[in-house]
Order: sequence, then structure tokens, then C-alpha cells
Amino acid sequence: MKRGRVAAFGLGMLSASAFAQSSVTLYGLIDTGIEYVSHANSAGDHVVRMPAISGELPSRWGIRGTEDLGGGWKAIFTLENGFNTKGGDIGQGGRLFGRQAWVGIDGPWGALTFGRQYNMVYWALSDADMLGPDVHGIGALDNYLPNARSDNSIVYKGTYKGVTVGASYSFGRDAAGTGNSPGQGTCAGQVPGQFNPCHEWSAMLKYDAASFGVATAYDEQRGGANAAANFFDGIGTFPIASGADKDTRIVANGYVKFSGLKVGAGWLGRHVETNAAAAPDVRSNLYFVGAQYFVTPSFVIDGEGFRIVVGEQDARATMTTLRATYFLSKATAVYIGGTYLWNSAKARFSASVGGGGTTPAAGMGQFATMAGIRHLF
Repeated sequence: MKRGRVAAFGLGMLSASAFAQSSVTLYGLIDTGIEYVSHANSAGDHVVRMPAISGELPSRWGIRGTEDLGGGWKAIFTLENGFNTKGGDIGQGGRLFGRQAWVGIDGPWGALTFGRQYNMVYWALSDADMLGPDVHGIGALDNYLPNARSDNSIVYKGTYKGVTVGASYSFGRDAAGTGNSPGQGTCAGQVPGQFNPCHEWSAMLKYDAASFGVATAYDEQRGGANAAANFFDGIGTFPIASGADKDTRIVANGYVKFSGLKVGAGWLGRHVETNAAAAPDVRSNLYFVGAQYFVTPSFVIDGEGFRIVVGEQDARATMTTLRATYFLSKATAVYIGGTYLWNSAKARFSASVGGGGTTPAAGMGQFATMAGIRHLF
């Protein structure tokens, strides 16, 4: 009798599974090319290489799934691996699914998800920043921005009549130490008796209409025993070793679209507050403006200008980038881009985020260019 009940229950579950509206999608992107960087060391030597980290877009593959639960609700998940085409190695500190690894519920009032996920700064920048995670994009001046994701996080995001609200909270933002920005150190989570170490939270308010959009976001990272802050200006990192220490960013930006042209601009302010006498508070302001134009449906030109000022370190840089992309098909595109960066007397920013090893001497300018190919699947 018991066996019959078990069999009936099993058949019922199989029947329910058969009628559930669910799907699993395998997807990915492979992007690589050849890059030239001038003044790639303090002696002023150049380098020609295949970048390890990024081209026009970072390479990745992933699995995305959804199941209809009825009543407007569905279960969702994403597992996304980042890899380096140059050598086939795994990115994001060696994580199997270092770009994204989360599961959650999506419904009429938005999505609530759990795992390793993007923070609100990433989503706030996604429409106004024309170049995104390009090898010569905004990440050259603040590598956290195209990699703004956290371990151990809870994320809510919902859209209502063009208004998107979002928030995230992480109990321990980075267990591997290289998952977000190089030089940020590890910060896996709180220790017994101390609530604040390694926590992170972010919030976003965004509005998108047919021809324009605006967004603002706030992101706060707390320090921990092995955490550090890096302004990517060649001066070096400094510790934020206490849960009372903060690394905060505020972003405000917007975009407009008309006659095939899209223009975006924004500002990002960063403030690192520490209690250590050897590591005083540091602030920076990063400004950007860019444009994108489809010359034909298959040919697009975009470019962006950036300016960063790190007051306490007396370090400043200006960078301009121009890029052209031609779509051979819906899945395959070729591209070429070039950038020039001007450093102030004490600054050592690099124009490339192609894997490190291109830091110039203080005050030295830098030219970089890359031609590549990418394929979606």
C-alpha cells in the first residue's frame, strides 16, 4: 500500500513537471583581439599583446533558467562564468561562476534574488556609459565600476511604469580577493561579535522613457581585516581594515536619444573613510560624457571622454576613447578602438584594463589601440 502511494506521488510530480512552463538557456560570448599600449612601464616601453581580461566585452558563458509558478510569479536563476580567451583560464579570482550565481523569485512586484550578483552602481551606469566594460573604458579609471558585484548578497529590483527601484545587501562582499577590483583585498564576511566588517549595501532609483533616462545610485562597502582601497592612479593601495571604515560611491547620470544618436553623461563621487592615521580619507570625482551613433544598422561608432580627480593624492587624468564596430551578422562583430590618456605630474593611471602590467611613469601619457572580434552564442 505504501509503495502504491509513493508511486502515485511520483507520477503526480512527473505530471506537474511536464505541464510546468519552464526553460533553461545556454548562452555566451567570446571576445578577443590584439592590443598595443605605449609607455607601458616606467621606462616608456610599449607592449603588443592579446589582453587577458577584456576586449569590447568580457568573455563569458552561462546558464539562465525560469519556471512559471502561476499567478504572475516565476522562479529564476543565472549561473555565469567569466573566462579569459587568451589562455582559457577562469576569471573573477578563479570562481566557477564568478560573474553571476544566483536564484530567486520574480513576480508582479519585482524580483528578489540571492547569491553573487551585480550591485546597483552597475545597473545605474548601464545605459549612460556608452563604452561599458571595454578594455579602454571607464574601468581604466575605476576598475570596480564594470565589476560591481558582491558575494553573499540579497538583491531586489522592480520596474513600475518606467521607474526602476533597486537595492542590494551583502553579508560578505568578496571572499576571493580579486572578484571585483584588483587591489581591493579579501573581505569575506563579519566576525563573531562584530556586525559591520565586509558588509555592503547599495540602492538605485532609475527612470527610462522612450527618448531619455536618468539614474542615481549609492554604494557603501565596509572594511575588514584584509580589505584595501585602490584609486588605480599608480600610487598604491591602502588598508581599510576596520568595519567602521567605508568605501562609498555615489553616481548620477542620464542619456538622451534622437535621430539614431544616443548621448550620455554622468558623475561619480567616491569617498574612502578610514580610522587609521597612516591612511587618511581620500575623495575622487569621475566625470564622463559619450555618444553612440548607428551609421547603418550594421555599423556603429561610439566614443567617450573621462576626467578623474583624486584631490588628496594630487592625481588627475583625462582620457578619450573612440571605437567603431561592424556587425558581420547578428552574432558576430569586428571592432577597432583607440584611446589616449593624459596623466598629471603625480598620476600613473593606465589607459588599458587588459590584464595589468601597463602602468606608465608618473606624469606620462599613454596611447592604446585594439582590434578584435566577438561572437555571441
